[in-house]
Amino acid sequence: MEPIIQVINKLREVFSTVGTRDVEIHLPQIVVVGAQSSGKSSVLEGIVGRDFLPRGTGIVTRRPLILQLINLPLEDKEARVDDNGFPINAEEFARFDHSKSRIFTDFEAVKHEIENVTEELTGSNKGISSVPIGLKIYSPNVVNLTLIDLPGITKVPVGDQPTDIEVQIRNIILSYICNPNSIILAVTPANQDFATSEPLKMAREVDPEGCRTLAVLTKLDLMDHGTDAMDVLLGRLVPVKLGIIGVVNRSQADIVNKKTVTESLRYESEFLQRKYPTLSNRSGTPYLAKTLNRLLMHHVRECLPQLKMRVNMMLSHYLAELKTYGEPVLDFGRTLLQIITRFATAYTAAIEGISKNIETSELSGGARIGYIFHETFGKVLENIDPLEGLSQLDILTAIRNSTGTRMAIFVPEISFELLVKKQISRLEDPSLRCVELVHEELQRIVQHCGRQTQQEMMRFPRLYDRVNEVVNNLLKSRLGPTNDMVRNLVAIELAYINTKHPEFANFALKKVIKVFLLTPYEMGECKVIERLIRNYFTIVKKNVQDAVPKAIMHFLVNFVRDNLQSELVRELYSRESNEGLLAESPLTAQRRKECMDMLQAAKIISEVREIQVL
Repeated sequence: MEPIIQVINKLREVFSTVGTRDVEIHLPQIVVVGAQSSGKSSVLEGIVGRDFLPRGTGIVTRRPLILQLINLPLEDKEARVDDNGFPINAEEFARFDHSKSRIFTDFEAVKHEIENVTEELTGSNKGISSVPIGLKIYSPNVVNLTLIDLPGITKVPVGDQPTDIEVQIRNIILSYICNPNSIILAVTPANQDFATSEPLKMAREVDPEGCRTLAVLTKLDLMDHGTDAMDVLLGRLVPVKLGIIGVVNRSQADIVNKKTVTESLRYESEFLQRKYPTLSNRSGTPYLAKTLNRLLMHHVRECLPQLKMRVNMMLSHYLAELKTYGEPVLDFGRTLLQIITRFATAYTAAIEGISKNIETSELSGGARIGYIFHETFGKVLENIDPLEGLSQLDILTAIRNSTGTRMAIFVPEISFELLVKKQISRLEDPSLRCVELVHEELQRIVQHCGRQTQQEMMRFPRLYDRVNEVVNNLLKSRLGPTNDMVRNLVAIELAYINTKHPEFANFALKKVIKVFLLTPYEMGECKVIERLIRNYFTIVKKNVQDAVPKAIMHFLVNFVRDNLQSELVRELYSRESNEGLLAESPLTAQRRKECMDMLQAAKIISEVREIQVL
């Protein structure tokens, strides 16, 4: 059964690194709760049999300490090796999670390391942090056990401590004991009123039935003369379902006088046999350690089915996520060519509307370009007034200027050409704006050309930057020729005003006759010019509306579509380091590792079939 505790410890390490995100996982654990100077540290050192925790006045434990005790027989030579395979000769040794390769055989060094990593995070002003310290102690003299030591409960801030120190500590404690799978070890000194114990009060908040609370009564030897803790230990004063175990601690004077943990345990045994003979076999630190070991194993047995179910719930999620990150790259050249081909294919598919991932929230790719041609550009042209900016005075002035000193019998053709050219030139700006909109959409397709391509771009940020750069450069190189062609289309219309156009000639003849019959001479001239301009401008507008999209498609869209893959291969595959381009983003590598760790956790828990408690 005991190896199952190591399974839980492995899961804890994985979850502390990776997190559990969508699925809440409650691991079985023993949480040590007590007020400052209640004897928590002495209890833990007694269980370990070593002096390894920082001591002092005020708040000493300022970060949660996840203490894993691992029973390691001296005969187990295979397990007693360091990361390089060299044997560890010490009977007992320790490792911290933040420096797993370093082996501590001097427990004074363990104490200093705890102090150092605490001050690194919290400073030296007695502040606290919820970030835990992970410590494993390997020894043939301990039982397999995992304990979480929390900062001691305090009411009043001292020194430079924040004013809300009580609230901070309370929140940290509650975050651990609210776990329904945690066993609460409530530590209370025997020389204080047990009925008003703050640790027990907090335990009742989250465990009102007391089903997972075990009380420890410390400092039994410091009670007033003539009194004892018999009623408390027997649960007559405040009953605790899992029991109340009394222990004797080393005092500060004992520590100053270098009294060892072994000597303290011997004194504890003698004191209990003398003072509480009927309870001596159910009290003391050794009994507490065995009880905690037994409770934790029973608790794991009860929690394991639900734990396995929750871990398995995560399995499919992480398998799917891992698939999106792909396998680690082995052949860089081949992988780069495959990615370039997939990207170019996806880009082309987005333009032609044959993408596997159809966007439903907005138009994109080829559909967006079509919308720009027929809706945006078309409506802009339709809304252009052929006579905007031309008053009757402007028209008359143009007519008079074109005749000079002579009086014209008919409307001068040159005045019509001058005026209509001025209006036709107004078609250039919306046509160039159409080119700009299509150019922007072709840039935007890079971010919307298939889920797999997007995932690969996120996985390889350097490659994404270079692909984006190559695409933008290709588009930029085609922007000039496309704009030139569009300007030429308008220039062509300006170059020759075809008054013999079939749609224009008949209209002009009818309108001239009609106007001259119905209006005075000067008003008739204006009306004729206006109607001629309106009719001819409409003809030119149709030409431009038809020709500009064709020019954009030929010079920009189709050219980019047909040449994108070869340009990417030429710029990326031939000129740059494939390995450098395919350097994964740290986030992708980290997430892949986390997914693999979570799958390993699922594998670990799935291998546990049956639990037998001795």
